[in-house]
Amino acid sequence: MHNKNGSDFRMFERNNRNDNFDNAPVNVGETYDVKIEDMGRSGDGIAKVEGYILFVPNTKKGDEVTVKVTATKRNLGFAELVE
Repeated sequence: MHNKNGSDFRMFERNNRNDNFDNAPVNVGETYDVKIEDMGRSGDGIAKVEGYILFVPNTKKGDEVTVKVTATKRNLGFAELVE
């Protein structure tokens, strides 16, 4: 599909899907209380907020911690412990 200018509409359609990182249920800089549910391959803890995965270094499975989101991607994000 192309518009009058010849640009491709597929880019708009892809960015309009609900899996765009702008639609993450967390916001960079905000804090959340989470439980570390699992461990990633690199040793980071894995927590979820509304099903959205956050990788949290320096944690272990079972920890209940407060984290601050540092970055978001389409399907996952990164956070750090709040002291």
